[in-house]
Amino acid sequence: MKQYLEALKNCYEKGIDVESRAGKVRKSFGYQMKFDLNKGFPAVTTKKLAWKAVVSELLWFLEGSNDERRLAEILYNDKKENLIDKKTIWTQNAEADYWKTKAKFKGDVGKIYGVQWRNFNGVDQIKTLIESLKKNPNSRRHILTAWNPSELHLMSLPPCHAFSQFFISNNQLSCQLYQRSCDMFLGVPFNIASYSLLIHIIARECDLNVGEFVHTLGDYHIYHEHFQQVEIQLSRLPKKLPEIEFATNQLNKYKIDDFKLKNYDPHPAITAEMNV
Repeated sequence: MKQYLEALKNCYEKGIDVESRAGKVRKSFGYQMKFDLNKGFPAVTTKKLAWKAVVSELLWFLEGSNDERRLAEILYNDKKENLIDKKTIWTQNAEADYWKTKAKFKGDVGKIYGVQWRNFNGVDQIKTLIESLKKNPNSRRHILTAWNPSELHLMSLPPCHAFSQFFISNNQLSCQLYQRSCDMFLGVPFNIASYSLLIHIIARECDLNVGEFVHTLGDYHIYHEHFQQVEIQLSRLPKKLPEIEFATNQLNKYKIDDFKLKNYDPHPAITAEMNV
């Protein structure tokens, strides 16, 4: 994860300070990182990664759900009626004042990532992607996008990780993600882990090995209230990357406990509030 720490340091030391929609940020533009998934799973080690949050959100996206309470069910492995006081990383978005008047039910987050992945104007992009990878591996059209301009107003949060392209070489599956908005302290380590896990899942579906995760950052930024946490993280030395183990299952039948990080020994967690 040295590349991530270099990007974090670059933003912190060389970025410009501006007012943003969600508070003061220090920001830069345009950066790319490459992670070879054969050298270990890129889970951040200079703080503890919320692994179950990563897995549950990705499975929720792959279901195509728009219900934050369904995410709680996946995360806590219980029925939503028993989870009234349990929060997820999407609870703040579901309950945001700017969104409440648009929400159709409690927990509704609108037509966000998973909805677009599984029903982009009638197209199931995940199904189409897997079929395309199997039938035409050399195609340049292996695309997954959550950025649907006609439905942005129907989302509690417009997609940050917006557009990805998959690529096969030497029986290895790689993916390049373009992320338009990148919260360097809280969001980006989470996104790296999520898309790396997605590559593993799609590769297994297509009987492929894993290759690289290429992460292209657009507007990458650090919120001013996270400066102290960033300084702590940059003072820590990264540790050896873990390996990923997951059970054989069908795409839509995975459970959160099917995915484990082996030999993951991170530094302690560094807490911070999420900006919505």
